[in-house]
Amino acid sequence: MSLYEYVFQPFTDYLFMRRALVACAALSFSGAPLGVFLVLRRMTLVGDAMSHAILPGASIAFLFFGLSLWPMALGGLIAGLLVATIAGALTQLTQLKEDASFTGAYLFSLAVGVLIISLHGNSIDLMHILFGNVLAVDNRSLVMVSGVSTLSTLVLAAIYRNLVVECFDSGFMRAMRGKSALLQQVFLVLVVLNLVSAFQTLGTMMAMGVMVLPAIAARFWTKNIDVTIGLSIAFAFGSSFVGLLLSYHYALPSGPAIVLTTGTLNLLSVLLGTHGSLRMRFLPRKHYAS
Repeated sequence: MSLYEYVFQPFTDYLFMRRALVACAALSFSGAPLGVFLVLRRMTLVGDAMSHAILPGASIAFLFFGLSLWPMALGGLIAGLLVATIAGALTQLTQLKEDASFTGAYLFSLAVGVLIISLHGNSIDLMHILFGNVLAVDNRSLVMVSGVSTLSTLVLAAIYRNLVVECFDSGFMRAMRGKSALLQQVFLVLVVLNLVSAFQTLGTMMAMGVMVLPAIAARFWTKNIDVTIGLSIAFAFGSSFVGLLLSYHYALPSGPAIVLTTGTLNLLSVLLGTHGSLRMRFLPRKHYAS
């Protein structure tokens, strides 16, 4: 088999592969930059909690409408925002830290969602919602994913400067008359929107993979935040491309194949990256005296 037949022919010959690649490109372009800020703000656990928090809303929509795109997306969005609000209120009104609040919320949400699907659906429905199927993306899913990606990118561009400032000087933003709280809410809404979008293709269990793992990997190659965002997008799309090829050629589940590829890239970055990697720690560059 030639290189063209192995790498490019699956996308030129099959529409479902092209749709999957376009969906992954949209998710990479909007989700990976949010993953960078989740890492910088030490909110990766919050993001993981949100990816599971959408499950009850999607499950309730599934009861009434079946595996219908827009009702499940709307149900997941409402559930995600509701859980984020409740967890935020618990953090503000009790002695619980943010990570504890979101962990409790996501564990409860995950249990409720799985229970609803298990009682009123079957194992195939459960696997579809939990792990998705990016190779089954249709035109309606592409419209939703592309729309969320465009909206997310525009809003992120509008709040980008303030997000960067808060990552490195949160005290300054808190002094700006509640601006930090508003920024936090807008950022969480963007995260939930992208997770709902990714949920339709990768499932709730895999949605965080293309968002956070590329961002973590990029941090081992540069300290510049703009370059980090660019690298995270490239890593997310490249991993999606390779994961789709592995899924096609070796009959692997598409979502896990993409996330495992991203995880492998993350492991290589931990080992070989130019900033803070194991290579730099145990094999530092030699300094020669002149």
